Amino acid sequence: MDRGGHRHRGAPAPPRRPDLRRRGPRSTPQQRDHVLRGGRHRQVDPAGKLEASLTEAEQRPQQWGAPAWAGEKILPIRIDLARSRTSTGSVFENVVLTVRLALAAAVGRPLPSFDLALRRYWDAQHPGEPLEEYVRRTGLAGRFGQLLPQQMQAAVSEAIGALQLPGLVGSAAGQVTTALVKALRERRDRARALAGCARTAALLEADPDLEALSFYPHLLAWEISRLPAKKQMIPVILLDTFEDTEDRHRDTERLLQRLVWLMPNALFIISGRNRLRWADEALQGQLDYTGPHAWPGLAPHNGLPAGAAGQGGARQHLIGDFSPQDCDTYLAGRLTHDDGRPLIGPGIRTVITQRSHGLPLHLDLAVARFLEIRRTGRTPSPADFDHTFPALIARTLSDLSADERHVLRSASLLDAFDLDLATRAAGLTHQAAARRLTERPMVTEDPYAIWPYHLHGAIRTALRATDTHTEDGWTPADWHQAADRALDALGRQWQDAHARVPGRTLLVACLRQGLRLARDHRLDDLAWLTDAAFAYTDDSVWEPLAPPAGEAPVDTPADALAEVLTAIARRQHEHRARTAERLTAVLDTGLLPGELTELAVYYRAKAHKDLGRTDDALTGMRHVADAGGRLAPRARRGMANLARIRGDFPTALAAVPSLGWEGRHHRVLAHIHFPHGDIDRAATAFEAARTEAEEHDAPGEQAIAQTLLALVTAFTDPVRADDDLALAHQLLDQLDQRATVLYGRVAALVRDAGTDRDVTHRATALRTEATTAGLPWILPLLETALAFHHAVRDAHDDLTTTLDRLREATANGDFAYYVNIAAAMGDLPQPTGTAVQWLDSETTVRTRWRALVTARQHHLQT
Repeated sequence: MDRGGHRHRGAPAPPRRPDLRRRGPRSTPQQRDHVLRGGRHRQVDPAGKLEASLTEAEQRPQQWGAPAWAGEKILPIRIDLARSRTSTGSVFENVVLTVRLALAAAVGRPLPSFDLALRRYWDAQHPGEPLEEYVRRTGLAGRFGQLLPQQMQAAVSEAIGALQLPGLVGSAAGQVTTALVKALRERRDRARALAGCARTAALLEADPDLEALSFYPHLLAWEISRLPAKKQMIPVILLDTFEDTEDRHRDTERLLQRLVWLMPNALFIISGRNRLRWADEALQGQLDYTGPHAWPGLAPHNGLPAGAAGQGGARQHLIGDFSPQDCDTYLAGRLTHDDGRPLIGPGIRTVITQRSHGLPLHLDLAVARFLEIRRTGRTPSPADFDHTFPALIARTLSDLSADERHVLRSASLLDAFDLDLATRAAGLTHQAAARRLTERPMVTEDPYAIWPYHLHGAIRTALRATDTHTEDGWTPADWHQAADRALDALGRQWQDAHARVPGRTLLVACLRQGLRLARDHRLDDLAWLTDAAFAYTDDSVWEPLAPPAGEAPVDTPADALAEVLTAIARRQHEHRARTAERLTAVLDTGLLPGELTELAVYYRAKAHKDLGRTDDALTGMRHVADAGGRLAPRARRGMANLARIRGDFPTALAAVPSLGWEGRHHRVLAHIHFPHGDIDRAATAFEAARTEAEEHDAPGEQAIAQTLLALVTAFTDPVRADDDLALAHQLLDQLDQRATVLYGRVAALVRDAGTDRDVTHRATALRTEATTAGLPWILPLLETALAFHHAVRDAHDDLTTTLDRLREATANGDFAYYVNIAAAMGDLPQPTGTAVQWLDSETTVRTRWRALVTARQHHLQT
């Protein structure tokens, strides 16, 4: 409810006024806390729908079900506070009159205590203006008739009769009430029977001003409570557009709150743009009744504000956006032909729905534009509605302070934000404006997200597109400076948090927002984005960062970086040739700074390696290694792996001591031991790689090492391999590593080698998938696993066919040692023409692989 910050309440009441603020009708806080809070808009009108459903049963939507108050008489009284403000007289005065007028029509009899007090107030505050003339002139009589003036006069006459004061007939209400107060003070039975309420005398004795009027609802609640059984009813008072009652000192809000507090036998439904903060203890002194004890249903619940969508206080609810189906239904029924057909066609309704993001106000503005176009004689088309409306922003900004508008514009640059991020993006030194903004329904909250606040999509889009139409709209330079501030704020959050607790979740979230900001606003200084890009690639997780750039030109450093990171991540889902093409195109632009150029070159070299373009891969790796940058250890690892792929194991082994953790030294060593059939040493090295990855909190590397461990143990111990594969799948389920998943499937084939578990068919499917993905480097390993299966089964013809495919897959010299391994498995003659440089003698290597086959045969026999 707070528009402009906390305000001080006005001067205290004069001593003669009765203090009912703590002595209202007996009721519990739960009974008093009968307030429903909700969002609101002008045409798409929840309050109007509620009033209609309460008034007539057939107006109740079917999805609402049967009402819970069956058998009870309901009196709905809807009051638009925005209209009350424009009427003659005070807002609160008109509210009280409207409630009493509705009761006059429904009850059909005087309410003596309240009517006498109201008549005395009216004569004092509106001298010479009859109440009936005021009711007629303001339009209040249009709904409820002119019964109130008659009933008030009847109450005066009844008082005169009860007090046996015929001399006061025709006197002013003040004289009658004075006589009644005197009779009450003298404890006359007839006067006490007439007044009923014990506080009638005190209220009639107080000065008849607006402050006293705010306590008269106590008398009204008393009169309602003692109505005859046939007249009993529950007033349901709907106070709509509640935000229009706010003022600097909350004077009107304080009066309305008293009305709610002093009428516990009525249900109040309060709707407006902002949440109701009566349970906030910070408002103590500005309103009479504050804090969670006074309004338990409006208080925060489990740390969530009462008003969060679907959360918070049980009595306060945020009316959400329309679903696409609701938008279409509303637009179809809003304007119709005489025969009931929608006037707005389906094409236009689709565009409006997409543009609205479910915001009801956008729908109303679109309907108004549709009618305006038709009045010009032109037929509306979908293109007429494929834009935002300046009026939407004008209404959104209308009740925000200057600081709040500044924060709103800055926050519109961000997909999500917290108080610190919004404040830094706005360039402010205090969070108060950001905090007030988050209490507006245009901002939704997800308390479990990294940044809990999200600006409504329609408002965010409209603000960016039509801000120049507002009086204090930003210039392009203002938006550019704000984007710089927002990018810097994101970087500070990541750097500060990373220094305390390294983690990928915040990194990826900051990268997503930062890349979009830098691209959309053409920010040349990539600042912290360079460090974040390398941190993103340090571990092989590959969360999606941004949609593919598509046909958009790459003409800024930010565009280039976004394209590089997108290509690297997308390689898990694209052919490696496509990855190489995209990275080459970015490198050709020359837009990447030096370090980021090395990043693109390195991953293009990896793509070349996967595609079997070993010479191109080696050239790229050597370029990065010679540059000596932060990717140099990885490039040296790549060169070692390329040497191993070419069968030069001594060169690969010599590089291991210089690699360290960054060069994944344990994994490189394991890859060297494995082709030699030294499974125990390979498994030990993969275990060490997994442990080191755990110590460095690198889940991607941990998953790779675990999957490769399962692969090598599958040759010696199928039972252990089962457990290793289960753990590998558990780790991989959280990641996006296509190549590692294929490793796992090869490991499963090796585990099942020699059995009837459809190994050959699974290998055929895997061969097709690897080829389609642009990962031909895995085919030699796959054929070797299949050769192991055929060797265990002594299927010589199948083994010969597999060897032929293996020779074809290694014809360029890469992975040629797998031909030697497959021949050793089947105890076939040593292939000729291969130039493998083993670390051990070739006889030792052949003996180890043949021993694995005989051990599996023995395992299956026993």
